[in-house]
Order: sequence, then C-alpha cells, then structure tokens
Amino acid sequence: MSSDKTPLKLPVDTRPSSVVKDPAFLATCAPSTRLVHGGVLRSGFDETAEALFLNSGYVYASAEEAEESFDGTRERFVYSRFRNPTVQMFEDRLALLEGAEACRSTATGMAAIFASLACLVKAGDRVVGSRALFGSCTYILTDILPHWGVTTEFVDPDDLEGWERALSQPTKAVLLETPSNPGLQLIDLPKVSALAHQAGALVIVDNVFATPILQSPLQLGADIVVYSATKHIDGQGRCLGGAVLGSKEYIENILGVFLRHTGPSLSPFNAWVLLKGLETLDLRVEKASRTAFALAQALEAEAGVARVAYPLLDSHPQKALAQAQMKAGGTMLAVEVKGGKAGAFSLLNRLKLAHISNNLGDSKTLACHPYTTTHQRLTPDDKVAQGITEGLLRVSVGLEDANDLIADFRQALKG
Repeated sequence: MSSDKTPLKLPVDTRPSSVVKDPAFLATCAPSTRLVHGGVLRSGFDETAEALFLNSGYVYASAEEAEESFDGTRERFVYSRFRNPTVQMFEDRLALLEGAEACRSTATGMAAIFASLACLVKAGDRVVGSRALFGSCTYILTDILPHWGVTTEFVDPDDLEGWERALSQPTKAVLLETPSNPGLQLIDLPKVSALAHQAGALVIVDNVFATPILQSPLQLGADIVVYSATKHIDGQGRCLGGAVLGSKEYIENILGVFLRHTGPSLSPFNAWVLLKGLETLDLRVEKASRTAFALAQALEAEAGVARVAYPLLDSHPQKALAQAQMKAGGTMLAVEVKGGKAGAFSLLNRLKLAHISNNLGDSKTLACHPYTTTHQRLTPDDKVAQGITEGLLRVSVGLEDANDLIADFRQALKG
C-alpha cells in the first residue's frame, strides 16, 4: 500500500498503439460489425472503449524527430488541427462502412460540403448542381463561388435530358443530393455520374437523407460522398460534425491539404461522440425507416393531407429508382397539408410527441416548415421548382413507437 512518502506510480505507456486484429477480415464483415469494431486505435493501455485524446499538440523526443515529422519522413501526429487519434478512429470507421479509400472530417456538415467543392475549383471553372439542394448548399453555389469566378448551372433532379445538356461541356464538379431535402426527389446516380465523368467532372453526393446504411453512392458511380454527421450519425442531438469520403488521392492530396491550411477541424470530443453514434447507426436507421414508411402510408390516407412524399410509396413517381438505389425508404418524409401555411402551422402547433425543429436524423421525431425556415431564402420560383409549398412540412422520424406517432399526427390534423 502506498504512503505519502511512496507515491503510486502508473505504468509508463511506451508501446505503440494497436489496431483491430485483422483489418482484412473486418472488411468482409456486415455493416453492423464494422460499425462496432472498425477504426480501433488503442493506446498502450489497451482500453476497451475508444480513447478520447483532447490534446491540441504533441511532443517529440528530439529536434530531429520533430523535423522528420514535419518533412514527411516520419508518420505521426503533429497537431490536432491536422490529425488526431480520436478523430482518425471516427474517419477510419466511417470509411470502412462507406467502402471508401479515405475520409476526412470537419466541424460541421456545411464545412464538409464547402470544403469538398472549394478544394477543387478555381476562377473560370464550371459546376453543375441539382436544383433540389439544401438552402445553404444553394447559397454556396449562387453567392460564394461566383466571387471566385466559378459559375453554376442548375438542373431539375429528375430531368435526365437536362443533365445531358448541362454536362455536354467541360465541368469541374457536380453537386447533388438524393433523396433531396425536403421534397424527397431522387437522381439516377449511375446515369448522371456517367455523364459527369464524360464532362471531366467529379460527382459529389450529399448522402445525408439516405445515410451510409441505405445508399452507397461510390458503388453507384459517384466520386465523393459528404455527410452532416450531426444528423443520423450522431442521431441524438448532441454535437456537430461533418465528413467527406472518396479516393485516397482526392482525400489526402487535394481535400487534406485544403483542410490543413484552412482549419475547419472536428473536435476530438465530437469525434468520440460520433464514434459511439456509429455503433448503433444501423439499428436506429432501420427502426426509424420502418416507422417512417408506416407514418407515410397512414398520412396519405388522411383527409387533411394533400400529398405525402416518401420514396417507397406507390404514389412516388420515382419508386422504382428508389428501390434500385436504396435498401429502404429512409427516415424522412414530406407532408403537404391542406390549408397552406395556416394548415401547416396548425398541425405543427398541435403535435404532442413530435417537436418543431430544423434538425433531422434524431432519435426524436422532428418536424419543420421549410418554406419559412430551412429554405426560406430561396426565390419563389426555386421553391416551386422544388415542390416547397406553404403547406409543406418536412418530417424526420425518430425511434418512437409507430402507432404513437401516427396517433399524434392524426390528432394534430383534426385541428
């Protein structure tokens, strides 16, 4: 037993970090297994849960080691704005799930979207974008990139001839989301990707609505996948984060250099939270998707509802495409309430379980009015083009019992 004169000494951690026992075997395992074991980088203390490294910097045994670390001779962590062990575990696990060669994370989803584009384009370049994009994504294309001399042409998601025309001339990048936010419009990824590659473009897919559980854009022809990890990956409203995935060449030599010098770094603490979120991602997405489908079917039969948009409904014009590209319909639906803005607000204000919030992908069901919130800055014509009416609500389905949610929306509709 130690005394005041004989302080307790902990073992010094001098061993190199250990990783998962057999990465090649893990790569053959199901997504649920990869989400639990992927990316493990244990310290010499052999902790069970992933370690949280909150330090900003690192020390070197000698000046020579520091020099080698910065000139690339020695591979190691040098500064947490560049790389961090906890952040790397999150990136490696997500890359393993996505089937990507590499991943880099960012402080937010919008930082990921912006960085994925900004690292590619320069004055005189041309971008083609889907007309159905999240409001802030549209702002990047219409308000920020033009200051750099970059032009953008927009195409309706389901207009394949429009994609052919837009991509008949040289293009640097294509930015799209499928299903779209908030109207659940889909884009044929194999066809649009093939057209983009003929134009010399890289295809960037915002895969937030589908999640890596339900859709794999890289396997469908896309080059780069972007996530707001704030959404389903955390899935419990705790922290912000973003991620960009793609080839090793793009991630390390193009995006990685941009991130290193501009600094939109993911916090190690947030990375740790997101790591734990990944462990249950498939369970949460599968449960919420089943409930979302049931809620969509129930609401479609309600007299107070003008229409419901959900990829697997028979009424969705792109149901066959959804079945070809996605493993399920997802956790999101759009509901157009009769009575316009007044009808939509009345429903929102009468909900007892679902919360009014502009977030999505949460364990709690969330609903918002895109016309006046997430997409309020779009022009009236752009809102019409995306199907964003004054009566439209975006609903992010959580983990509640399906019958309870259906009952909640039914009572709210009775007004």
